[in-house]
Amino acid sequence: MSRIQTTLGALQQQNRQALIPFITAGDPRPGITVELMHALVKGGADIIELGVPFSDPMADGPVIQRASERALKHNVSLRNVLEMVAEFRKTDASTPVVLMGYANPVERWGYESFAAAAHAAGVDGVLTVDMPPEEAEDLARIFKANQIDPIFLLAPTTPVARIQAVERLASGYAYYVSLKGVTGASHLDVSNVAERVAVIKQHLTVPVGVGFGIRDAETARAMAKFADAVVIGSRLVQEVEAGEEGLAERLTTFLSGIRAAIDTARA
Repeated sequence: MSRIQTTLGALQQQNRQALIPFITAGDPRPGITVELMHALVKGGADIIELGVPFSDPMADGPVIQRASERALKHNVSLRNVLEMVAEFRKTDASTPVVLMGYANPVERWGYESFAAAAHAAGVDGVLTVDMPPEEAEDLARIFKANQIDPIFLLAPTTPVARIQAVERLASGYAYYVSLKGVTGASHLDVSNVAERVAVIKQHLTVPVGVGFGIRDAETARAMAKFADAVVIGSRLVQEVEAGEEGLAERLTTFLSGIRAAIDTARA
C-alpha cells in the first residue's frame, strides 16, 4: 500500500478529510521550497502537491502561472524538483508528496527512468494535467510498477465513460476540478460540486479530492462535507507572492485555519 493510500485510509477510519496544499517548486526561489513544505506539514497538510514549473501551464490561472515564471527564472527543472523532494524526505518520511505538472517534461525524460528517479527521491504520486486516461495506460503501468500513484483530473464536463477509464487506471485519489476554468477562479457553486462528486463516486473506488476555487475556511469546510480531500493552491501561492518575510509562518498559520475548518465539517 502506498503512502497516499495509507494516509487516506487512516483519515477515513477517523472520519476526517485530507487537506492537500499546493505550492510550486522553486517559487519564489529554489532554496526555500523544502522549508515551505515542512511549514505546510506543520499547518496540518496530509499530502503535499508540489507543482512542477512549466512554461505553458494551460490549466493554471495567472497566480500559478506567475509562480511557474518565478521558478523558471531560476531554471528549476524536473530533476531539481526531485532533488527538493529527496531533501524533504531526509526529515519527513511519512507525508506523501504528489508532483503536479504537465506531460512534456516526463516524456522528454522517459517514462521508465523518470518513474525510477521519482520513486528514489520519495515521490508518491504524479498528476500530469494534460494526460487523458485514454492515452495513459503505459504511463500508469510504469508508475504503479515504481510504487507511484497515477492521479487524474476530472472536470465538471467529464463524461461517465472517462470517469470509468480513470477508475481502471487511477490509484491514490482522483482530483475533481470544482469549476469550469483555470486554477484560482472564484465562481464556485458548492451544491453543483456536491451533486457532481456524488455521481463520480458511483463510478470510482479511489477517494475524491476537490480543488480549484477553494480560497478560505468557509469554502474548504463546505467541500469537506462531501469530498474525501480538499486541495488548496492559488491562495497559498498568493502568500508566497506576498514576500519571503515570515512566509513559512504565514503558510502554517493560514493552513492551520483551513485544517480547523475541515475538521468541523462533519462534526
